[in-house]
Amino acid sequence: MKLPYAEPYKIKMVENISKSTIENRIEWIKNAKYNLFNLKSNQVFIDLLTDSGTGAMSDKQWSEIMLGDESYAGASSYFKLKNAISDILGFPYFLPTHQGRAAENVLFSALVKKGDFVPGNAHFDTTKGHIEFRKATAVDCTIDEAYDIENLFPFKGNVNLNKLEAVLKEHKNNIPFIIITITCNSAGGQPVSMQNLRDVKNLADKYNKIVVFDSARFAENAYLIKTREAEYKDVSIRDIVKEMFSYADVMTMSSKKDAIVNMGGFIGIKDEEIFKKATVFNIIFEGYITYGGMSGRDMNALAQGLHEGTEFYYLESRINQVKFLGDKLVEFGVPVQKPFGGHAIFVDANKILQHIPVEQYRAQILAVELYIEAGVRGVEIGTLLADRDPITKKDRYPKNEFVRLAIPRRTYTNNHIEYVAVALANVLNRSKKITSGYKIISEAPIMRHFTVELEKA
Repeated sequence: MKLPYAEPYKIKMVENISKSTIENRIEWIKNAKYNLFNLKSNQVFIDLLTDSGTGAMSDKQWSEIMLGDESYAGASSYFKLKNAISDILGFPYFLPTHQGRAAENVLFSALVKKGDFVPGNAHFDTTKGHIEFRKATAVDCTIDEAYDIENLFPFKGNVNLNKLEAVLKEHKNNIPFIIITITCNSAGGQPVSMQNLRDVKNLADKYNKIVVFDSARFAENAYLIKTREAEYKDVSIRDIVKEMFSYADVMTMSSKKDAIVNMGGFIGIKDEEIFKKATVFNIIFEGYITYGGMSGRDMNALAQGLHEGTEFYYLESRINQVKFLGDKLVEFGVPVQKPFGGHAIFVDANKILQHIPVEQYRAQILAVELYIEAGVRGVEIGTLLADRDPITKKDRYPKNEFVRLAIPRRTYTNNHIEYVAVALANVLNRSKKITSGYKIISEAPIMRHFTVELEKA
């Protein structure tokens, strides 16, 4: 008999989580102005809001925390992290930051100016926010296949090369860089193929542009290259990672994802002049260049996490748990983005709630109903997240209205995951009884979804 799959780790410590009644949750979400970010953590049973900073660190990572060097300048922890970034990712220069959006803030302050155009593959919320905050324009060059949830194309995070070259030709004097998100979160945690990374780099070189990788989930991207791109079947994860980053000039990293830490980030840089420019803003915004918003203990845990996060058997377990949720939802008839991505399952609210006007925020409705049903917290990846057009001030309606169920690393068992699937199936079964959505009563001018306040329409 074939042995069943088993996780490559065992549980050493547990944390109690709180159950509640439907009546409790109806009251709590109303008091939270129907914004799931406003809920208290003890009002949530299974938290799939994000995989950012929510994973379980290993015994080796906790051990590294005790070895942290908290010297203001030149700490051993800085050099431990520097060596890990150089060895695994191939960047000779790096700047530590407190998280990924801080890395974007530092880098974009050095490189992006008013009137610029920044092409890429479905920029995520903070990336687009940092671009538009600087009065520049994010240009989406994602392939069309990404928007058809039933299309099984294995690399829906790919950049459409024709779209990209058209942007490069039209705005060649106002493009500071091309950005590629690996994996592509907004498209459903979808990977970018090695061939596409290579092709984008060749196109960038043709137009003398640098390439930046938004690298929060680079290890998941490497695993999906290994399992979906035939020529890499027998190549190690570490070697795939090295080749991936050979096609990047700069990288930003939210280490709270694939480095499996609760806080931290960095910028990896190959060019000394870009490093010097970014250093000025790192000191202004983050701290001295050898700690940059991070404690020594956190840098130690991050360095260890980069090693663990690029191990094949860990990644196999991680991706298979996401697949487990996806398979269960498909079995129950729930429409989801296929093929399943690396860190989350993306549920198509447009298909489930097509009878409700899109102006009433379908994905937010579905996310709230899932919480009311079972205490499961997901997040809207739709119109609320898309923000208003900076010129017209009208809502932007993306092609997909998704509810993202992001699975924390090494945190939940498959029993928890099955509970989520059944809860969503229950919502699907009563979806025709949902007759209305929400309207905004208060919102921030940018990245509104974090703090938006809603009421029933």
